Amino acid sequence: MFVVPRWYVLSILLAALGISGAVFFIIHVRNTSGQFLEIKDNSSNRVYGKWAVDETKEFAIEFIHSVNQSPVQETFIIEGKMIRLLSVRFFSFGAGMQSDLYEGQKLSRDGDALVITGFNTSFRELNYIVGTVSDHLLYINDNVFSLRELCGRNAHITIHLK
Repeated sequence: MFVVPRWYVLSILLAALGISGAVFFIIHVRNTSGQFLEIKDNSSNRVYGKWAVDETKEFAIEFIHSVNQSPVQETFIIEGKMIRLLSVRFFSFGAGMQSDLYEGQKLSRDGDALVITGFNTSFRELNYIVGTVSDHLLYINDNVFSLRELCGRNAHITIHLK
């Protein structure tokens, strides 16, 4: 009969405790705000996805504009329990695109793109209809997610903080 020394069992238990503590620390540091960005269906409240908000607290939604058929990227920042629009990046003016600047806003160029910054508008939630022809993309925590794959075409979704 083989007997395992106590010190051996104790060292394995301490190692396991250390590993679980490290995992807890990594998860805690990764989401220090305790907030999550959640996407749900407007009518059924089905949750399509939930992401821990990292230390940058920024995310973006990109889509192809239905009229001018060019990419638009809206970048947001989380401030407390609100979502504030930081910038809108687009490639041409036209129907449905902002053409006037309001107090505090600035228009600049980023290569071929136009970028408007200086928004003072905050939201409790954002509502989108996921594209039927072109996709909507979610950029968060250095990842990109297809909302068409996640939610389905023509899904009416709400993005909010949890």
